[in-house]
Amino acid sequence: MSRYWIGVASREHVQLGVAGGFCQLCHGKSGPLKRMTQGDWIVYYSPTERFGEAEPCQSFTAIGEVAGNTVYPFEMAPGFVPCRRDVRFFAAAAIPIRPLLDRLSFIKDKRKWGYVFRFGHLEIPLSDFQIIATEMLGTLPAHQETIHERQLALPLVR
Repeated sequence: MSRYWIGVASREHVQLGVAGGFCQLCHGKSGPLKRMTQGDWIVYYSPTERFGEAEPCQSFTAIGEVAGNTVYPFEMAPGFVPCRRDVRFFAAAAIPIRPLLDRLSFIKDKRKWGYVFRFGHLEIPLSDFQIIATEMLGTLPAHQETIHERQLALPLVR
């Protein structure tokens, strides 16, 4: 049975992952990636446009399905070898989070909604995934099987 996840990264970093067909979470830690399995879905939330800068993004910026069963190291720079996992990303619109806050059940305190993203990776219920996916992809996946049926019609990013 598929599970549904949110990863947190700057929009700039998310775009690198989308272009490369991978996800990388929590500054390259393997633990969050190992909790996911092939067939799970991930949505990225980007609090900022660029890592280390203050310009806000506050949008869901990518959506994809976890592909393969391997968590693997990748040397990005000498001495920096984060772990990655392959993801099949789909062409999707980036959507601001604020209009969705009242509809998302995983955000318990609507006044302090950013708090839930502090660990960089979290599991969300299917119902919340459907709300986000509907906005990003333009149509509502009614249940898990529909999502998998639709993936043949969804345009892949690469």
